[in-house]
Amino acid sequence: MRVRAIRGATQLDQDSALQMSESVGELLTQMLEANKLSKDDLISVILTATQDLTSDFPAAAARKIGLGSVPLLCSVEIDVPGALPRVVRVLMHANLDAELSEVKHIYLKGASVLRKDLAQ
Repeated sequence: MRVRAIRGATQLDQDSALQMSESVGELLTQMLEANKLSKDDLISVILTATQDLTSDFPAAAARKIGLGSVPLLCSVEIDVPGALPRVVRVLMHANLDAELSEVKHIYLKGASVLRKDLAQ
């Protein structure tokens, strides 16, 4: 079994706990579904949030969709002038028998501009 890293990001419309929960839950669910993964395939998930998102931890959304047993880590994204606001980024590590070119990276809402080469 290979270990693969899967990238994803989403942009929130506003900084609220409800938006954080819904947006991050949607992103993680799509990342799992697109790559045909279950929580048992996951090794760890790193989540970053831009400095303008302070209403809740992105990891709280992961726990709400059943990833509480997966090691989760939140961090603050570096504050680059002109960067896209209200963005949560994800780096998911999983046991996945797929070639690098077959890994499905998910970029939702306004975050799709971040990696046009990877966005679905």
